[in-house]
Amino acid sequence: MVESWLVLLVVLAALGGLLVGSFLNVVAWRLPRGESLVAPGSHCPGCDHPVRPYDNVPVLSWLALRGRCRDCRTPISARYPLVEALTAALAAGVIATNDGLHDVLLGLVLVALLVPIALIDLDHRIIPNRLSALGAVAALAIGAATDLDGVAQQLIAGAAATGFLLVAALARPGGMGMGDVKLAGVLGLFLGREVAVALLVALLAGTFVGIVVMARRGVGEGRKTAIPFGPFLALGGVVALLAGAALVDWYLSTFA
Repeated sequence: MVESWLVLLVVLAALGGLLVGSFLNVVAWRLPRGESLVAPGSHCPGCDHPVRPYDNVPVLSWLALRGRCRDCRTPISARYPLVEALTAALAAGVIATNDGLHDVLLGLVLVALLVPIALIDLDHRIIPNRLSALGAVAALAIGAATDLDGVAQQLIAGAAATGFLLVAALARPGGMGMGDVKLAGVLGLFLGREVAVALLVALLAGTFVGIVVMARRGVGEGRKTAIPFGPFLALGGVVALLAGAALVDWYLSTFA
């Protein structure tokens, strides 16, 4: 019976994730352009025709229309259904790997935060302060409402993560921005001690990509290539969210 309820919750989380992912596409597109997130409604970027409700079903509508506007046949990027599907998968993963209201709420909100941050940083090389501030407030509000005794640990982890990345940013000016430093602090508020896993994964992934770029373009040109660090922090946050506790416990039991 418990497993059946878990399966149902995972399915519901995935369906909800599809809907949230559709909205996150809007956030990623409009927020850095200073546009309203609610008006006007979804419309074709080619002919500006409003998207019909039955053409706005996550993933399925894109597949049915073969990735084109129904009216003008302008191609619609495959990123939209991919983001919707990814958000659904992450939401389902949060339900499947976390127990308790506290961890589930933090996990779902973190997913909704990291997806648009990664997309915006990839497109514009910025991490909006509004998203970081909203995330910090949400993490502390959830902590205060569901585990007041753990808020101190959230604050310590947030401060430690901020300090760690700030030192890295100051040690290599231009390597990462203050937006990355702020995001690290927000990750600490959401993840607690597992933020160490997020930072490690982010640094390893960023280093690996940097090595690949230098191998393809040469060391000189590769060092000058600007690579946004926000997506790596988002990746680290997801890994820590879904497997961070297990990784920390394994490390402590093996090396401590």
